[in-house]
Amino acid sequence: MRRRLPSKWHLVLAPMSVVTLLPFVWLVLSSVMTQAELNRFPPPILPEGVDLGGYRTVMERSDFPRWFLNSVLVSSAIVAAQVVLCSMAGYAFARIRFIGSRLTLVLIIATALIPFQLTVIPTFLMFSQAGLVDTLGALVVPQLSSSVGIYLMTSFFQSFPRELEEAARIDGCSRVALFFRVVLPVAKPALAALAVITFITAWNDLFWPLVVINSEANYTVQAGLTTFQGQHRADWPAIMAGTVLTTLPVLAVFLFGQRRFVQALTGAVKG
Repeated sequence: MRRRLPSKWHLVLAPMSVVTLLPFVWLVLSSVMTQAELNRFPPPILPEGVDLGGYRTVMERSDFPRWFLNSVLVSSAIVAAQVVLCSMAGYAFARIRFIGSRLTLVLIIATALIPFQLTVIPTFLMFSQAGLVDTLGALVVPQLSSSVGIYLMTSFFQSFPRELEEAARIDGCSRVALFFRVVLPVAKPALAALAVITFITAWNDLFWPLVVINSEANYTVQAGLTTFQGQHRADWPAIMAGTVLTTLPVLAVFLFGQRRFVQALTGAVKG
């Protein structure tokens, strides 16, 4: 079997990959170092031994398991909502022509250019009047759909072959049944990419939870870790350990869905 030789681009991408991974490798190594090792100048590259004191500090001196569970619940709810709503909206914009459809799509995409900080005050006032402040629901509702998700799904469905839909309609399939039985099974790459993007965005969100959440029991892992860092500024092993635990779910989700993620983005660019 003929072996495939690496291309010249590997000579460029390989060093860049190493440089990109170095901060995460240092993060993991420093999380198992002792406080004395991290205070040393210059700090050692490799730890003298594996010390899990930082991880014990995070688990024993904070409500990290509760924060982690809150982030899982919030992120999962947001992912489920966006996969359903953005896919339905994307299919409607790609296949159903109605008055003002193109203008509406342009306006929705244009909202991605508006920083959330400009709308945070009216958004907070709305949630305060609705009685949702300091609840997990306040973290989910603003992200039930997104302009990026609608654009991604619209681009994918525009490149979807119409022949499959026409054949299903001839067989008597309704528009709703066509969407759920024919279109969605083929749209798995785009749905996976949307799920990955949405999960990473929801998991890493820090600004809005700090604004709308007051009680420590309702903190997400990002907000909780921020307060933990403020209380343990000198305990670098614990801070590094908490950062590692916070980063692992995002890394796992991306590695699990990276192939479909690239497939969907390639289709969106072509569309």
